[in-house]
Amino acid sequence: MKKELLSVVVSCYNEEEALPLFYKEINKISKEMNYLDFEFIFVNDGSKDKTIEVIKKLHKKDKRVRYVSFSRNFGKEAAMYAGLEASFGDYVTLMDADLQDPPSLLEEMYNLIKDEGYDCVGTRRVTRKGEPPIRSFFARMFYKIINKLSSIEMVDGARDYRLMTRQMVDSIISLKEYNRYSKGLFSFVGFKTKWLEYENIERVAGETKWSFWKLFIYAIDGICAFSTKPLVISALIGLMFCIISFIMILFIIVKTVLYGDPVNGWPSLVCIIFMVSGIQLFCMGIMGEYLAKTYLETKNRPIYIVKESSEKSEKGN
Repeated sequence: MKKELLSVVVSCYNEEEALPLFYKEINKISKEMNYLDFEFIFVNDGSKDKTIEVIKKLHKKDKRVRYVSFSRNFGKEAAMYAGLEASFGDYVTLMDADLQDPPSLLEEMYNLIKDEGYDCVGTRRVTRKGEPPIRSFFARMFYKIINKLSSIEMVDGARDYRLMTRQMVDSIISLKEYNRYSKGLFSFVGFKTKWLEYENIERVAGETKWSFWKLFIYAIDGICAFSTKPLVISALIGLMFCIISFIMILFIIVKTVLYGDPVNGWPSLVCIIFMVSGIQLFCMGIMGEYLAKTYLETKNRPIYIVKESSEKSEKGN
């Protein structure tokens, strides 16, 4: 009887040091789960170190290893999408090469899908040990805000690390949008999901590629991708200031009729102008962000461009 296939998709950006350690660990897990066939798909997201050379060595040593290498850095979202498209497995998991996603959970994830009928088993961190406190605070605030604004539930601490059935993977691949926020897309497609909790694990090698600023931009992308409520909020702010302005006009008219009109208050007037101008620019920025996303989608550019892959290399030989 033919074994089912599990595809392990790994996004890599400057992971030269971590890859040998990751391969050793995931290979050990594949031997323990010998009732399944495995394939390992490494997506090189325009790395500037020797990541692709390390991947090619693994491919020569182990034919279960496949790779896709981009022409430049397209970002983790594009890398995950490329890996999902390249996968053939009956089950597909997304993992990071830094071993912050413990491969030891894979067997439990698989059993939950097979025995309890889940379509997806995701993972979430219950602690953020090792992270700067300010970063942890803003991460928690982001999940609170986006769950208030969006109709799609985002789980606090959720990782991209999850095991999915082929049906769910095909549903995600069918979403061809250029501006991708995978945590939202996983929730959008639905399917029955189980969450496994674990404590935060620090990287085994290398440095994180996510600065505070990159995470902030990623959070903005997530909000814009799954909610239009910021546009409603900006409209309500505008309406509120129109009402306040009307009340102030009435107040000034009454005050002038009753007490005259001495010339004073210009410092407070300047402060009000600055405040209102700032709010206007803020609201225009919200509208501009949505307009920019629409502009990028209408260009219909590819999500990623492949420079080389294991399949192309084998055809060339």
